[in-house]
Order: sequence, then structure tokens, then C-alpha cells
Amino acid sequence: MTILTFTLILLAGSYLAGLLGSLTGLGGGVIVIPLLTLVFQVDIRYAIGAALLASIANSSGAASAYVKEGITNIRLGMFLEIATTVGAVIGALLAVYTPTNTIAILFGAILLFSAAMTLRKKNQVALTEGSKTSAFLKLDGSYPTPAGPVSYKLKNVGAGFSIMTLAGILSGLLGIGSGALKVLAMDSAMHIPFKVSTTTSNFMIGVTAAASAVVYLQRGYMDPAIAFPVVLGVLGGAFTGAKLLKRLDPKVLRYIFCAAIVFVAAEMIYNGFQHKF
Repeated sequence: MTILTFTLILLAGSYLAGLLGSLTGLGGGVIVIPLLTLVFQVDIRYAIGAALLASIANSSGAASAYVKEGITNIRLGMFLEIATTVGAVIGALLAVYTPTNTIAILFGAILLFSAAMTLRKKNQVALTEGSKTSAFLKLDGSYPTPAGPVSYKLKNVGAGFSIMTLAGILSGLLGIGSGALKVLAMDSAMHIPFKVSTTTSNFMIGVTAAASAVVYLQRGYMDPAIAFPVVLGVLGGAFTGAKLLKRLDPKVLRYIFCAAIVFVAAEMIYNGFQHKF
């Protein structure tokens, strides 16, 4: 395979990763890492390094558009980033000493969890009564709809914060942004409307990935030849996804996405147990 062919395939795959990551809030790593490891046989630690940069690009591209539209809860995102950033540094340090086949198996398991999260019923109801903690920290907010702004309140701030810590650890360990856990924390635990949880997850993923990326950069797991096309592709996909989210019914997309990542998860777990990484 020539360098040009490698770059073009990587650009196309990364664009798809950015598009799906933007629409689902899961981050681009769920596609970038399997693409690099299973198709191009790249060492999984270098794949994670590129995926972390992709997550930063995905978050930057999608988050800027969502913030401009007023959907993202910036105050909530910055509060929860305290948990995810600490967890991300811990996870990145653990990844350096974790066998690659173990990382592959864990990655596959998280992909299966992400698939289940993609198919489950989303929380669309805005709470009118929240917790005292949420009110004290001023985390409640509103988001625009065609019928006008909808206000919402939060519950279970402590539970959401705890889940975010775990999401940060997995992000640093696996390089996937852990968007599924972040959406779970905000959607199920804190009862935030789905569009707000998805867009706030995109906003947070970049900060979490940046904390992990420092460790991978220091360890020499950032290859510019891999990272450059990945970042360009993911950034383009993220901008496209941000424009599509407001007018696209993601139901069919979720089913296709779910089927794809279940297949990839099975492949990652199998190759992990076969010590092919």
C-alpha cells in the first residue's frame, strides 16, 4: 500500500468517525482505533495516541457549533471535567503498563457497552424540580427548540460526578473519549435531556483527551504520519455532524452504528485473546 492510499483511506475513515462521534456523543475513537489496529495493523498504543488527538478535534469541531447554538451546558461541562480530567491522567498512566492484548479486550467490552447505550431509550423529558446541589452550583439550564427555549433542572449530581471519574479513567486507558459513560451519567443519573447530554459530552471529550494525550506524547506514542490525516478527517466529520444533528432523525443511524461497533468489538476481543496485538 502506498502512502497516498494509506492517507486517503485514513482520511475517509476518520471523517466517518468524526461524523458518528458528533451525532452520538461517543467520540471518534470508537472507529479510529479499530481502523488503525485491525485494517492497518498499527500498534494499539499509537492508535490510541492518534485517537486522543481525534477526540480533541472531534470535540473542538462539534462543540464550537453546539455552544454557538446554545445547546451545550458549559457550566455543567466544566464542573464535570474536574472528575474526568483527574481520571484521564490516571488512565493514561495505567495504559503505559497495561499489556496491549488486555487493552484490546477492554476496548471491545466498552464498545459493546456503547452499542447498548446507543440503542436504549433516551431521556427527552426536562425536569422541573432538581436537587439542592444543582441549584447551589447553578448547573440548571435551558436549550433552544423550534417551539422556544426549554428549561431543565438536574438531579443526582454526586452520582454523575462519580461516573465521570470512571469515564475519565477509561478515556485515558483506551483513548475513546468514553462518551457512552458521559452520556449515561448525564442522561440516566442526572436526568438531562438527550440533546443537552450529547452536546455537553462532545464539549467535555476534548478536555479529557487533552489530559491523557500529554502522557502519550511524553511516552512517544504520537506519530504525525498517522495523527495528521486522522485529525483532518475527524474535524471535517465533526462539523458535518453538528450541522446534521438539528434536522436528522438519528434512529436508523443508531442501528447501523450499533451493528458496526458490535462487529468491531467482537473482532477486538477475539484478537485480544489470541494475543494478536
